Amino acid sequence: MAPSYVMNFDTRQLPQDEYEYVVIGSGIAGLYTAYAASRSGARVVLLTKHAADDSNTDKAQGGIAAALSTSDSPELHLEDTLSAGAGLCDREAVSILVNEGPDRVRDLIEMGANFDRKDGKFALTREGAHSRRRILHASGDATGAEIQRALTERVRGDGNIRVLENHLAVDLLVKENVCHGVLAMNCRNNDLKVFWGKAVILATGGLGQLYEHSTNPDVATGDGIAIAYRAGAEVMDMEFIQFHPTVLYLPGAPRFLISEAVRGEGAYLRNRYGDRFMPRYHPLAELAPRDIVVRAILSEMDTTASQRVFLDLSHLPVDLINERFPTIMKTCASYGLDITSEPIPVAPFAHYMMGGVKTNLNGETSINGLYACGETACLGVHGANRLASNSLLDGLVFGGRIVEWVKKRNIDFRDNKCYFINEQLLPQSSESEIDYTTVRKDIKVLMSQYAGPVRTAQGLLKALGTLEGMGYINRYNAVSPFEIEVKNMLEVGHLVAEAALMRTESRGGHYRMDFPQPVERWLKHVIIRR
Repeated sequence: MAPSYVMNFDTRQLPQDEYEYVVIGSGIAGLYTAYAASRSGARVVLLTKHAADDSNTDKAQGGIAAALSTSDSPELHLEDTLSAGAGLCDREAVSILVNEGPDRVRDLIEMGANFDRKDGKFALTREGAHSRRRILHASGDATGAEIQRALTERVRGDGNIRVLENHLAVDLLVKENVCHGVLAMNCRNNDLKVFWGKAVILATGGLGQLYEHSTNPDVATGDGIAIAYRAGAEVMDMEFIQFHPTVLYLPGAPRFLISEAVRGEGAYLRNRYGDRFMPRYHPLAELAPRDIVVRAILSEMDTTASQRVFLDLSHLPVDLINERFPTIMKTCASYGLDITSEPIPVAPFAHYMMGGVKTNLNGETSINGLYACGETACLGVHGANRLASNSLLDGLVFGGRIVEWVKKRNIDFRDNKCYFINEQLLPQSSESEIDYTTVRKDIKVLMSQYAGPVRTAQGLLKALGTLEGMGYINRYNAVSPFEIEVKNMLEVGHLVAEAALMRTESRGGHYRMDFPQPVERWLKHVIIRR
């Protein structure tokens, strides 16, 4: 078994600070949770390992889903979410999401988030697997950036909230199944500090950097899931990773997300021969759930011997493209591509983690005093396949619920005599020096090859064997943020492959070539704990 910590330390010898809430992560889930806690008068510290706006939230294009129009309802939103989730959604969790979601969106608007309007009403759009136009967007296709701006400005201006950028959460400080705080590292000088709190909240986002190509920023290395698992928390549904169907695939260009909303507005997917293929795979064609679109694209790429397919907007009005997709249009134009007349070359790449740290409806994990929300958490709201634009809503709704629950309980687990020591890890020397850059690269290649959108038992066993061989790095003391990230990637990579091997069926974001059909007895969750 891997050690409970990634480095040696003694909390008695470290600077310390104490807050009511210690929030880890600065995407929509972390920012809104910190804001909600501050409104109750609590002292809050928010730790984020890079800049406050370096998150998946900031990169989100399509929008945020909420039943706000007269032609829509939470009930319809619920049914769409359950349908996309391929049988594994927790109905109560989804009901909370769709019913509390509209009020949380109104909170964003009150904070100054400016969503696009037309004739005085929200300019709602539709995305894959939604039965109604219910997606709010901002500046066409820069919704996440607008939400991030509004929340960051509100949090930075709040006297009850201390924002510490460049602070990496190293490990949780847990004794007798109670989380007392977190050990953190200042990424600028590698100094350590202890943050005690009655509520420690993980909102660290996903793990897209496990793969060679991802829509996620560099910070998405699965840190929250890794530190929670090391501390003894349960994790759930780690096999379910969503690969976004349409990511820009141009030589020399970064892997840039082409929003779901492009297909929502009527774009077609075509193979290398110009054939529109999605109607052959699903009645909703381009608006089918993401997992179905991904497998259709992979099938077309295989049968046409191509590494990409094409997203065609040429039949759409130029004014609509200019208004709705200015960021996508500008980015593609910088690589010589005019999307109003030329198809966009795309392919599926890693995008979102449906699994994560297991929580209940109030964000509680299996460790007292430890909570999780957003992409780091898993309570079954997304099932086996997340409905487009539900992720931002998830962070708002369940982050806010954590604060309400902590306020009601009014319990402080903090023991002022508590301290933590780890001296078990070996020092690195010239003889044992580890090439962490190579290890990181090898993990990404391995996960892409064997634990990507198509999996087999043979491949997963090979991945697990290789990852276990890399486990020697856990015997050594980590001394930098980069080394800690690599250890976290190794931890969560193993969890993904292990869960994927256990689930002998195909469902949602998990596809086994050797078990290509869903199986009723697998209408259950894979839960893993140390």
